[in-house]
Amino acid sequence: MTPESPSADPIDRHRFPVDPWRLVETAYSDDDLGASETVFAVANGYLGMRGTPEEGRDAEVHGTFINGFHETWQIRHAEHAYGFAKTGQTIVNVPDAMLIKLYVDDEPLLLSVADLESYERSLDFRDGILRRDILWRTPAGKRVRVRSTRMVSLPERHLALMTFEVTMLDAAAPIAISSQILNRQSGRDEYSPGAAEPAPGNVHDPRKTARLDDVLEPMGHWNSERRMILGYRCHNSRMTLAVAADHTVESDAPVEELISTEPDIGKKVFRVIAQPGQTIRITKAVAYHTSRSVPVRELFDRCRRTLDRVRDAGIPSFHERQRAWLDHYWDTSDVRLEGRPALQQAIRWCLFELAQAAARADQHGIAAKGVTGSGYEGHYFWDTDIYVVPFLCYTNPDLARNTLRFRTSMVPAARRRAHELNQRGILFPWRTINGEEASAYYAAGTAQYHIDADVVFAFAKYADATGDQGFLYRDGAELFAETARMWADLGFWREQADGSREFHIHGVTGPDEYTTVVNNNMFTNVMARFNLRRAASLMRSMQAEEPGLYDGLVRKIGLDPAEIDEWEACADGMVVLVDKNLGIHPQSSDFLQREMWDLAATPPEFRPLMLHFHPLVIYRYQVLKQADTTLALFLAGQDFTLEQIRADFDYYDPITTGDSTLSAVVQSIIAALVGYRKLALDYFYAGLYVDLANLHHNTSDGVHIASMGGVWNALVYGFSGMRDYDGTIMFDPRLPRGWDELAFTLLVRGSRLRVTLQQREIALLVDAGGALDVTVRGRELHLAPGERVAVPLEGQGPNLRPRRGAVGGIRSDGSVITSNTPSLDASWDREDYEY
Repeated sequence: MTPESPSADPIDRHRFPVDPWRLVETAYSDDDLGASETVFAVANGYLGMRGTPEEGRDAEVHGTFINGFHETWQIRHAEHAYGFAKTGQTIVNVPDAMLIKLYVDDEPLLLSVADLESYERSLDFRDGILRRDILWRTPAGKRVRVRSTRMVSLPERHLALMTFEVTMLDAAAPIAISSQILNRQSGRDEYSPGAAEPAPGNVHDPRKTARLDDVLEPMGHWNSERRMILGYRCHNSRMTLAVAADHTVESDAPVEELISTEPDIGKKVFRVIAQPGQTIRITKAVAYHTSRSVPVRELFDRCRRTLDRVRDAGIPSFHERQRAWLDHYWDTSDVRLEGRPALQQAIRWCLFELAQAAARADQHGIAAKGVTGSGYEGHYFWDTDIYVVPFLCYTNPDLARNTLRFRTSMVPAARRRAHELNQRGILFPWRTINGEEASAYYAAGTAQYHIDADVVFAFAKYADATGDQGFLYRDGAELFAETARMWADLGFWREQADGSREFHIHGVTGPDEYTTVVNNNMFTNVMARFNLRRAASLMRSMQAEEPGLYDGLVRKIGLDPAEIDEWEACADGMVVLVDKNLGIHPQSSDFLQREMWDLAATPPEFRPLMLHFHPLVIYRYQVLKQADTTLALFLAGQDFTLEQIRADFDYYDPITTGDSTLSAVVQSIIAALVGYRKLALDYFYAGLYVDLANLHHNTSDGVHIASMGGVWNALVYGFSGMRDYDGTIMFDPRLPRGWDELAFTLLVRGSRLRVTLQQREIALLVDAGGALDVTVRGRELHLAPGERVAVPLEGQGPNLRPRRGAVGGIRSDGSVITSNTPSLDASWDREDYEY
């Protein structure tokens, strides 16, 4: 499917002006509260705070989230069967410490009704601080300037810092500021113990989180003159949490201070009679600590230590450390696009979101929404391994390593899951927080066995990019061996009439969730082949270079050296189907036997398909939720010719709905490769603005982290034409027409490579580390440190029109491919039939 070409910027630039280093809002609106709360969230990979107003109202979804902090619940299947997932896991919305209420003349500041003479909110990508500056005319006509800041520390995992400053401009008034920690379970607020928050959207949308009520059991509260602490324990998971806040006040007038705590609320109140020109400034330092087993009392002490450091060092020092962290991050992560400030802003926002998702995940996973919302229950998916880890490998390898170590911690649970499914080795879950499979729908979840290979792909990418082979020997070897075992056990050999043997894999689901439980899914087989070969290669190199570690692994998992030979044989015999009549790779054995879904005839109100059609309806058609074969062509492009890639893309692209945000960025990369320049750019825009323009209408649930990683992939792999098969860095640029210069940095095996791409040349400079060998359009280059090498370019690849027309094609059995749609009776009101 071709996305609409953005004839105009998809963002309202009167409200959100262009700024290459900030996301700025200049007018308040309550029309899109959920989306704006998401895009203005501040986070560090462990702790995330949504961009709700300090006053607490109005908001669509109040949200403070901690990576991995979850409640468990029993999955109730209407009809149970052996091996179905048993325990659901849902991220918990933890107590809200952002709340700072303001009253002037006993009138509350509420943005939805306030008379605002000026308003600006901004999120600065250089220091990670959310700022707001408003000029409020009270109902009594008094002008008040209110300035606030909010920062979740990137260097300090458990810390958030806030300031709130009020200045009376032209009249005196009594001011009250109530700073709170509020447990919002069941929609509680300060004065209403059970006021339900509005239900977020379509209750049948599987992308949204389950509603959890009263899962946090109060376990203690305490306060001193400046500090308040609340503690909780999850009812089922038994995870524990403590949240604490310190306050300091600076004022030109005397201040009365009051403080109290109760089981679900802590409150620090400041009262002052302010004269014209007088300012009161509150600084609030907040600490969150969580654990799977530590008692709440110990977490109280951890919070105290965190806040004591802030008290002793002072707030400015933490702002300086934040800026230094981001300076370092941008040095290797920034992608500069000269002359395109609007695109530059969107690119940097995406890259900043990746920092906010990964910086302090600290060997936890990176959830699909990071910690900006509760979408997908806060679960981790394979998206991170394929879309985010490559970015981290080449820009922040320490963060990549941390992310991969999370996968090693899941090996015991993955071994249990494989055993439950009667397989040898390990089988990683499709969606999880604690390592156990949490997908209640096995056909589109557990059946995605490809995740084993996706994880190995991420580990291999890290080793190839960094040269850290020792990490694979110590932390990856067991994972590589046990995933290879799983594939060898899952597949089977079939004798052919000519005496040859083929290795088949049946009963699996690829990345495309609109096609489930199939035989010989092309993506799965290609990635399994990669997994098997890399596992065998690792075992052989480990035996030669680290025999002690190899022998230890043999003893630990009972590895038979003959298994390694078997893995190589399975890889060599792997079936990758080809339909000779159509000249393409079928997505699976029976995919081409289905009729095509006529997407052009499907009204927009029936999209996404998964929210309007029973899965059985969708499964009968050739229609894709997301890139499947196309993704394989990107990840394993070295296994296919350019002609094969173009033929496959021509066939599958028109029947890919884009209902998943994982698709557009990959389609952009392949479109750029084969020469569909306009299409590549259109898909890039669809990925770039997925959240900033709320293109999928679900940004309120949190940002799409994988799509953010995909933006970097589209820029580096797509438009710069980089390929890195087996660690060999190659460039074949595809810079879009009208783009003057694209520049980025790669960290490659300890060296820092600066890449600058223009229409007529690509310049390469190693400005740190040792020499590198790279290839530009077949020309081999040896890059000595400090030497800038510019390679002239004859154009930016072919410029072709996409070839369409699978309908009418002839299958290998002689039948003709046709297209249609299921019955679309607009007069039938589905709501009348929901129980």
